[in-house]
Amino acid sequence: MARDERATLLEVHQALPEEQFQSLKFLLEGRVPAGLLLPASRPELCRILLQRFPGNSLCVTAGILRQLGRLDLIQRFQLPLEEQIPEETPWEPNGDIPKVRGDPTSGCRPGGIPAPPVNPRRLTEKDLMQIAQRLGKEWQEVGILHLGLERSRLEQIQEENPGNPVLWNFEMLREWRRRERHEATVSQLQSCLKPARLDPGILDFLQSLQGD
Repeated sequence: MARDERATLLEVHQALPEEQFQSLKFLLEGRVPAGLLLPASRPELCRILLQRFPGNSLCVTAGILRQLGRLDLIQRFQLPLEEQIPEETPWEPNGDIPKVRGDPTSGCRPGGIPAPPVNPRRLTEKDLMQIAQRLGKEWQEVGILHLGLERSRLEQIQEENPGNPVLWNFEMLREWRRRERHEATVSQLQSCLKPARLDPGILDFLQSLQGD
């Protein structure tokens, strides 16, 4: 692909600490075979993305960075945000992204027209507690891989609330909400949690909030 695209991808990957680079590869599973991802170095991952997503590799990377909470890199490198692809959507044989419904809050749209914002409703503490009650024991995995929080902060939350997993989940979600500020909406959290291995009831609950 274009030299500028390759150079930008490499700079983005090099700006990630090793833990987040591994998380980026983890979140690409389902789009790219794990056998290619796991051993890939940063330059090799650039080559894989350029081959698998011709003309769209920066959009794909931006979507993953958003899940990791690295909006600073999206802004620094002026990356375009991609359409949200449902997990059940099959990929075309040539690796192109099929035309599907986009994320209502952002995305690369045909003709470069941004999608209008939908459901800007912010999450309340009551909402967060109801979600926290549904989260399982993989809460740290959710916090690190899907909400982009630091492991040290999650360990601090655990120490401050000994023996209370629901409060761990709740404080983790509050930390995410504090960081996102005005972007801590129902649709944003739903987008972050969609790739996670969670009880389907959590996404159903978030979907029910969309109509509130």
